[in-house]
Amino acid sequence: MAIHRREFIKTTALGTATLAMTPSFNNWLAAPAQAAAPNAGLPHRFVFIRKSNGNLPHQFSLPSFSDAQQKMDKEKQAFEVALDKHELPDWLKALDGHKDNMTILHGISMSVSGGGHYSYSGCMGAYKAGRDVLSNIKWATVDFELAKLFPSPFGHVEMSLAVPHGRDKRTGIVSGYSAPAPQQRNYCYADPMTAYKELFKSVTNVDEVASDNALLDYLHDQEARRLKGLDGDERLKISDQIDSLQSIRDRNMKVAALGDVIRKHLPRIDPVHADGGPDATLPQKQAAFTDIIVAALASGLTNVVTYTIDDLGTPITTLPENDEKTNIHAVGHGQGGRSAFMRDVIKTHHMKQVETLVTKLKAIPEGDGTVFDNTTIIYMPETGAGHHGPDNEAPMVIMTGRHSKLDLAGRYIRMPFHGTEGHKTLSNWYTTLLNVYGNPIEHYGDLDLTMQRNRLKQSGAIDRFM
Repeated sequence: MAIHRREFIKTTALGTATLAMTPSFNNWLAAPAQAAAPNAGLPHRFVFIRKSNGNLPHQFSLPSFSDAQQKMDKEKQAFEVALDKHELPDWLKALDGHKDNMTILHGISMSVSGGGHYSYSGCMGAYKAGRDVLSNIKWATVDFELAKLFPSPFGHVEMSLAVPHGRDKRTGIVSGYSAPAPQQRNYCYADPMTAYKELFKSVTNVDEVASDNALLDYLHDQEARRLKGLDGDERLKISDQIDSLQSIRDRNMKVAALGDVIRKHLPRIDPVHADGGPDATLPQKQAAFTDIIVAALASGLTNVVTYTIDDLGTPITTLPENDEKTNIHAVGHGQGGRSAFMRDVIKTHHMKQVETLVTKLKAIPEGDGTVFDNTTIIYMPETGAGHHGPDNEAPMVIMTGRHSKLDLAGRYIRMPFHGTEGHKTLSNWYTTLLNVYGNPIEHYGDLDLTMQRNRLKQSGAIDRFM
């Protein structure tokens, strides 16, 4: 069920004390806890793009592989090649001009988060979340941890074109898949117009902002009065609510200070997206979200975005190539005569959006280069190597800018396969991201049972990428 913003503020602050105290509340409406940036310069930015139905490994192989390389790839042997010496698969060719920033990464397993239809919070937290219930959320997902390293007014921002089972659409502000803390669910924007109105309202709807601020001032004063004479747990609850309200007020002041830069990068949203965009096609929705992500990053409203670009329920009937009017779930099961073709079609549309992100961010000056120089984009499957897994590998496409601290750009890299010496899990991958950007955590995420049974080292970061 979508939540109206002003109703959320009022009911949360005045009635639902638990929500007011949760990090999901604070991170949706306010800045996260401040953490020192790993350097005094420009922030690094991250865009996680989650997609459903897995990534079939053979669709990531390079058509220009030699016979020996094809054999190694098919047998899942570890090797790497330079992308500038090879041709990309058709569905990836939109990024042909950005090969020096690209990594095709094979061999990272997702067994720690599990395969199946959905991973919910698991693929971002490196644990098995099972069904989307709060008790399965073990800790903050990696995107929230990265947002702490590079603070911004909105902290972490989540957007989603997912349509959960049993629903025909989602619009407004809805529950997300990322998690700010154990047993806490994030909120996300389910349609481009809602994201546009909420993220950029400081310059697009000044009257509403003033009204919101007046409401926040009123609620803050009301809760402060309630605090007098209270002690114990009740005092703690009210005190936390006051802190949350103050955080929102502080966030609004920071956003207001960015007014000029927000106006400079403000995206144009087609009227087709009004009222949740019931008539907007999937490519139109994807393109609008892409423009919003670019603007939010370039204006400094956020440094970390997680974007569920589709799930099994996301309608794809408006893709022009979808002659059979099939759905993502049927494509995953190989139903119809063109399921393999439609897999490539879906990814082709995804890559158009990645190419737009890269191109537009490269066109925005920053420091001695561009915004993209300080950006990492990770296109990843939610569940591994197929519709129901397996989860022992999860091919990814990674785009990294010139100032990236990861040493992997310009290469097709196949890591040692699951359960063998040198294999790396999703936990190792996330540990690497956190370590290189300022969080010295020894190991993030769960351990892999197969690696444990085989008595193989599996903790820590991936040294070769650092």
